[in-house]
Amino acid sequence: MASDLSLAAPTFEQHSTGFGVGTATPRLSWRFLITGDYPVDWKQTAYEIQIARGQKSESETHSTTSDASVLVPWPSTPLKSRESARVRVRAFGRSEGQPVEPTDWSPWAVVECALLSRDDWTALPVAEQTAEVVDGPLRPVRFRKTFTIDGKGPVDRARLYITSLGIYRAFINGSEVGDLCLAPGWTSYRHRLNYQTFDVGHLLNSDSTNVIAVEVAEGWYATRLGFRNGRRKLYGDRLAALAQLEIQFDSNEKFSLVTDRSWSSQPSAILRSEFYDGELYDAREENPYWNHVEGSSNGSCWTPVQELALPSAELISPNAPPVRITEEIKPVSVHKTPSGKTIVDFGQNLVGRLRVRSLNKPSGARVVFTHAEVLEHGELGTRPLRNAKCTDEVISAGAELVDWTPQYTFHGFRYVQVDGLDEETDGLLSSSLTALVMHTDLERTGWFSCSHPLVNQLHQNAWWSMRGNFVSIPSDCPQRDERLGWTGDIQIFGPSANFLYNTAGMLGEWLQDVAAEQLNDGKNGCVPPFVVPNIISDDLWPPTPQAEWDDVVILGPWELYRSYGDVEILRRQYESMLAWIDRGIQRGPDGLWDPEIWQLGDWLDPTAPPVEPGDARTNGTLVADAYLVRVTSVMSEISAFLGEASDAQRFSKQLDQLKAQFQYKYIAQSGLLVGDSQTALSLAIMFDLHATAGQVKTAAARLVDLVRLAKFRVATGFAGTPIIAHALTKGGYPQIAYRMLLEKSCPSWMYPISMGATTVWERWDSMLPDGSINPGEMTSFNHYALGSIINWLHTSVAGVSPLSPGWREIQVRPIPGGSIDSAEAVYETAYGRLECRWKIKVEEKVFTMELLVPANSSALVTLPNDGSNTEDTPSEDQWVGSGRHLFSVPFDWAAFSSSWPPKPRIPFMRRPQPDNIA
Repeated sequence: MASDLSLAAPTFEQHSTGFGVGTATPRLSWRFLITGDYPVDWKQTAYEIQIARGQKSESETHSTTSDASVLVPWPSTPLKSRESARVRVRAFGRSEGQPVEPTDWSPWAVVECALLSRDDWTALPVAEQTAEVVDGPLRPVRFRKTFTIDGKGPVDRARLYITSLGIYRAFINGSEVGDLCLAPGWTSYRHRLNYQTFDVGHLLNSDSTNVIAVEVAEGWYATRLGFRNGRRKLYGDRLAALAQLEIQFDSNEKFSLVTDRSWSSQPSAILRSEFYDGELYDAREENPYWNHVEGSSNGSCWTPVQELALPSAELISPNAPPVRITEEIKPVSVHKTPSGKTIVDFGQNLVGRLRVRSLNKPSGARVVFTHAEVLEHGELGTRPLRNAKCTDEVISAGAELVDWTPQYTFHGFRYVQVDGLDEETDGLLSSSLTALVMHTDLERTGWFSCSHPLVNQLHQNAWWSMRGNFVSIPSDCPQRDERLGWTGDIQIFGPSANFLYNTAGMLGEWLQDVAAEQLNDGKNGCVPPFVVPNIISDDLWPPTPQAEWDDVVILGPWELYRSYGDVEILRRQYESMLAWIDRGIQRGPDGLWDPEIWQLGDWLDPTAPPVEPGDARTNGTLVADAYLVRVTSVMSEISAFLGEASDAQRFSKQLDQLKAQFQYKYIAQSGLLVGDSQTALSLAIMFDLHATAGQVKTAAARLVDLVRLAKFRVATGFAGTPIIAHALTKGGYPQIAYRMLLEKSCPSWMYPISMGATTVWERWDSMLPDGSINPGEMTSFNHYALGSIINWLHTSVAGVSPLSPGWREIQVRPIPGGSIDSAEAVYETAYGRLECRWKIKVEEKVFTMELLVPANSSALVTLPNDGSNTEDTPSEDQWVGSGRHLFSVPFDWAAFSSSWPPKPRIPFMRRPQPDNIA
């Protein structure tokens, strides 16, 4: 039976490739693949790992009796810096009643260590020797060094270890090294600086002169960051390159080249490149051979460089994949606005930059590309960009410019206004311009679809918003003068993000930045205010502890653990968690939050005025206190998992005390809540804040009442919106959740889609029905936070969620509702592919479900009923093991949907309005 099972090549840690891992003992994982007849109820009992190291022809084999297949310990002696090894694995296991058999060996995978010690670095950063002091943006700088390696024989291996103070592109002999964008990415530069490792042997000339060249722009390191005009040069005012090229020849001879004072520099032909304002390229100043060997002898001026000290920050070889171009999109139209401007429409709100295949203008002529997400009354809608110009500009040298794209910026846009092209050239735009989609190149892991096309569009919009806001860090928005790592946004969107993509490497490393700034720069355990990396000055926002936002230090690692089963994430972040819950939270005498601390709370409540987005119907302290009970509950579980018995005991005791205090302060004996809002009731239901089941029942009924009074329109902000559908479902009212989902009147999830949205908006009414942009200052058309509803689509509509950490045990519980008669989800778990597809066959009056459970996993299946069964005869739960399973139960769609749609509550003096259901 095991012969029908195959293994993917093993992976290492949470690293995207295994090339350049930053640990000497990388843990291994392997996934089980579908081949032929998938084994039923197959469980692993043991595994063997073969490791071939160095030049040795024989390999070492390590056998272990264990059912673990995810993040198992490195079985051999630790690797050294630069060392590589080939690794493969096979598993032993059996289906029930069958003998134990081995799988075939997996394909070989290669793991290679990066530079594991600071002592491995002999390079020093180099900068321009006489950099001009400027108040504005820094002009990008180019560095180069020629060298020869002839006479040493064929190259066996060559590695380039490189980073920058700024963002860089590297070249060897005119060819770009790798396909990364915005490298080395944004980290907490004072504490952690990423570097990259490249295999560059194929770019070298063994028998002639070589040149290595690096261009550095300001990037996050020195560009203007933040709102209210922002601040420049937050991390430094000198752009620098740090590179170390190491070559080993077949003869075992070695060659090393590092950045030092022997390099030379010159200004780039890019005059400025900023994230907010865009890039200005002057083709007249271009040296086309600057990164070729002949670049130093064509009349251009190269000047000496200055060595800088090695950064004090820890040099990190990241687990997270880099930012890349992942898709190229053609325009859907080119048209004129009422004022005569030329607009290129790409049909999708995206994040990235333009690619111009051909541009031919007289010398000195300027062509300007201005980016925006929407049109307002036919013209480019730039007001939501605030102080970001989002403009790229080319100055022509008089010759054809081929395949130009800005290199060190990115924009959030659907529309581009083009100025500087004449009427004869306009017609070429549709064939000359494309949009390059750019984001952290995470592995896609989750998919959802159902029978309702607008719900599918909602899921698609959330997916696009995640892509656009995962650019090195998880940001809030990608277009205006912000683009920061807001902690609250990713705290609530985390479960959705972890389903769509494998985020373990990226979010795990971002949380390390959170901890670094909290523990090193924070005050008494307080998390930096709202954004990490922290670029907000104390003058703008003094450090103020915030529930829900700062709670990411506990809930973020917890959700990663639930998704990936990596207990080391919890262990690594534990100090940060303790600092926050023990010292960072400012408490009142009752142990709950100090009510004098202003809380963001249910931010962006739909009733909040545009100028007061925090003016919510739900008291901010109530939201904070509910979250405090929640994080205390999570901390008691985390402490227990980590074997921290004393902490587990005290947090369990605190949980009982805080829960009792919350009930005393906010919950009536009936189960109703002070504040009586949808958000307050949803928090109480989802965070298990009630004392009795009867109270929960009363609260759920009241929540339904409020939803009906709101005519199924959204009445929640940041705290309530991600959980209200879950709360209605948990309370026994999934049809009300479906009715909310499908409401089209504003505010609702369907309203932006009815207005043509292709991403999730920051406000439900970012675009008003008359085509005007919301007058509020905070009006983004690409914010994933309110798209957190897709987690409910995954867990309740499609019906899949992790029952144990890492999805080894899977909850399968689809809940049909509304007008949706089929749905499916596919998720690549750490064990293999999970597939769940259900459909209601109306004519046959039957519900059918196809389920694929990965090997070495199991699923607890709960099938729906159509309401004809009483509460005394619920659907039975059943455990199933790996394999393909088909389920079928009676389901009378006509009877089930007879009460659809649920009706709003309309005051008797008002005339009922027709339903507005998608």
